Amino acid sequence: MLRTHTCGQLRKENVGETITVCGWIDSYRDHGGSLFVDLRDRYGKTQVVFTAESGPGILDTARMLRDEWVIQVTGIVAPRPEGTINPKLDTGEIEVRSRSLTVLNKCQTPPFTPSTRDLPGEDLRLKHRYIDLRRAEMQRTLILRHRMIKGMRDYFDQHNFLEIETPILGRSTPEGARDYLVPSRVHAGKFYALPQSPQLYKQILMIAGYDRYVQVARCFRDEDLRADRQPEFTQLDVEMAFVTAEDIIGIIDGLVQKLAKEVLGLDVPLPLPRMTYDEAMEKYGHDAPDLRFDMQIVDCTDLAAQTEFRVFRAAADAGLKVRGMNAKGAASKYSRSMIDEMTDWVKNDFGAKGLAWFKVEADGSLASPIAKNFAPELLAQIKDRLNGAPGDFLVFMADTFEVTCKGLYALRKKFGVDLKLYDPAKMHCSWIVEFPMFAWDPEEKTWAAMHHPFTAPRPQDLAKLDSDPAACRAIAYDLVINGSEAGGGTIRIHDQDVQQQVFRLLGIDAEKARDRFGFLLDALQFGAPPHGGIALGIDRWVMLFAGLDNIRDCIAFPKTQKASDLMTEAPGDVDLRQLRELSIQTVKPAK
Repeated sequence: MLRTHTCGQLRKENVGETITVCGWIDSYRDHGGSLFVDLRDRYGKTQVVFTAESGPGILDTARMLRDEWVIQVTGIVAPRPEGTINPKLDTGEIEVRSRSLTVLNKCQTPPFTPSTRDLPGEDLRLKHRYIDLRRAEMQRTLILRHRMIKGMRDYFDQHNFLEIETPILGRSTPEGARDYLVPSRVHAGKFYALPQSPQLYKQILMIAGYDRYVQVARCFRDEDLRADRQPEFTQLDVEMAFVTAEDIIGIIDGLVQKLAKEVLGLDVPLPLPRMTYDEAMEKYGHDAPDLRFDMQIVDCTDLAAQTEFRVFRAAADAGLKVRGMNAKGAASKYSRSMIDEMTDWVKNDFGAKGLAWFKVEADGSLASPIAKNFAPELLAQIKDRLNGAPGDFLVFMADTFEVTCKGLYALRKKFGVDLKLYDPAKMHCSWIVEFPMFAWDPEEKTWAAMHHPFTAPRPQDLAKLDSDPAACRAIAYDLVINGSEAGGGTIRIHDQDVQQQVFRLLGIDAEKARDRFGFLLDALQFGAPPHGGIALGIDRWVMLFAGLDNIRDCIAFPKTQKASDLMTEAPGDVDLRQLRELSIQTVKPAK
């Protein structure tokens, strides 16, 4: 080994020992007769001192050192002089007095240094990811990621799960997002697909008798990206046979409790709370509500039907919704110009027709440009409906249920941040259950699976598959952490006839079903047990546990929002010879 100790290992107990450390120069300070270097590796920092006593020429060589050079130092561990102890460092009570210095590698002037407080733009950080990954914050996050994945593996091993790998090269199947396709050289004109999830393989494993499967699985989806989404991602994939939804939820409850305690020191009481999909949409406008604070959407359509205010009355008469929220104590927080900006935002981003509002005055009256259109007794009812008190800010939207959900959900998130309604260090985990089985796709004019085509309907809704698909509810469950979907799962269809019935509803005819899913349909005829599972987004879990808001900071080598790798410049061109071998001809898109 080139070193005897890491840069975060030495303590007072090592004083007097001759040791060797290696690392990167985090900073250096020349005090004339002596030069101080903070030497860094992923374990910490150690102060190294170079003086005339270090040996012939060593101090002169040390004065040539610069940030991010890689060096090896052998020296004697000594206590720091009185008054120079650094309590912020684990190694802050000692220093290494150099006796030899070897420059292992020099570094060009870096575009930024890992110790900088003012980070450059993300593009520059991703272009030089090898420097960005030296930052203590990035190292802490990747160490956290390691600990969480190890904790997950240990937990499922203790519960008798088998970790089984599934193929990366598989068959293209319609599961929602676009597939990443891989051309076959051997089978000209045919393609593999990278897995969007191991869904079909893990169902096959249940049929094969491996009743408890788990995998840290790489998944790929060619879809539009956001701050919390990547084209390639990692999920914890779980499947169980001979279980109900309660069994799967219970297993994941235990995992949440274990990791919250081990990683964050938080005590999470079990069972985790649950809410139906319909209740979540009614109260919070979204199927992954942030429940760290309590601000609920309130339906006021019946009151709107009694007013002379044209916007409210017309919406109520047309069968639309008038819904509102109370931002407690926020009346003085938002000026008229800020409210106008808020109104433009919900119009432009969420398709809302506008935003109505009232401020509750000190005497309890409601102040707003539209207040004159409401009878005093109706204003009192509106205030009571929203539990208004002096200083509160009441906002309303009149539109379809879907538009009011989107707009009020976004406003609720904004109020949560603006008004500091929750402690970012806290964590709230809950389940959303009883999702709709299908959603209508107006463009394709057909039903689409709310989760995926293999989701089982509730037994009491089987008869509705043909008569009333919109009323069907699935045996589906999503785990929500701090307002983010952290995992989703379902009980699967294990009866071939029901599976084909669902395929027909989704516009997948018998020929297409046989072509795409023939192996699954065949397997379902050979003793398929009742089974179900869940997939947990590991990248998102790490982001939430680390208190970050960008999933790219939780992945060693992420892609940008345009799905490119700035460091390797992928995707890139390939040789024409390779394309010929794959029977591929590229076509430039029309400008």
